[in-house]
Amino acid sequence: MNYKTYRESFFVSPQPEQQYQFEGLLGITLFFEKYEEAVAYYTAVLGPPAYVEGSGTRGWQLGGTWLTLLKGNNGQPQNVEVSIIMKSEEEAERLQKAFINAGGSGDEPSNQLMYTPVRYCPVRDPFGTDIIIHVPQTH
Repeated sequence: MNYKTYRESFFVSPQPEQQYQFEGLLGITLFFEKYEEAVAYYTAVLGPPAYVEGSGTRGWQLGGTWLTLLKGNNGQPQNVEVSIIMKSEEEAERLQKAFINAGGSGDEPSNQLMYTPVRYCPVRDPFGTDIIIHVPQTH
């Protein structure tokens, strides 16, 4: 499906007015029972955390947002998909390989339509969290 057909098929027209003046998201927080294992995995991929609070909070700055891991006893993250936007296809595929090489799994990169055309590099961490690494493509 081309982008024009995709937009006509799935986007509401006219677009509804936003109810608030959003600036963006500060980040996403994931809770892990196997916290130390999760910190080790994300450190292997992303390097040392940029934020450390006590023995139960670690945070990595991802561009203008944060990925935070917390100790949790409410089960592994469920029904969570973390989307990471990269600057280039090469960087997206390099990050995907790093997640897989550290113990995650993922399918081959592909071109997809996700609100806009993107290069899509999916990963699942060893704890079941889906990570979608992508880079916008020109349409």
